[in-house]
Amino acid sequence: MMNSKFNPHRLLKILLIASIISTFIHYTDNYLFIEQYPQPAWITAPAVYQTWLILTAIGITGYWLYKYQKYWLAYAFLFIYSLTGITSPGHYLYGKFSQFSAKMHLLIWTDGLTGLAILGFIFWSAIILKNWWRKTSPTESEFTHKS
Repeated sequence: MMNSKFNPHRLLKILLIASIISTFIHYTDNYLFIEQYPQPAWITAPAVYQTWLILTAIGITGYWLYKYQKYWLAYAFLFIYSLTGITSPGHYLYGKFSQFSAKMHLLIWTDGLTGLAILGFIFWSAIILKNWWRKTSPTESEFTHKS
């Protein structure tokens, strides 16, 4: 039987998985084809994969914090993680639109959109859902969440 109750934890998990997959593909492409991406000279191949690893760990930590109702800390971690994708269109500051292949454009904008989705989730959760405001009932444990 399908559970009709909306679960923001599940939505966050879906958004985070989509973003991790998107950024993994883009950052891997950037790492492998570093010379083809217009970007500042200080961005190196090792910096690309190290940045992805660190930011992805921050995003997963943000999910965990959200799941266990540490909302404000989760929002901070998820905001930092959202930069993984939101900053991808920054490539365009260092090259003409025509210098990017169709694949590069697709990867850059997929990252940007998933980063915006994570950012949107933060604002939606904080401003609309106000989960941080809701009190947990005495029978509800932070370890009862299964998503």
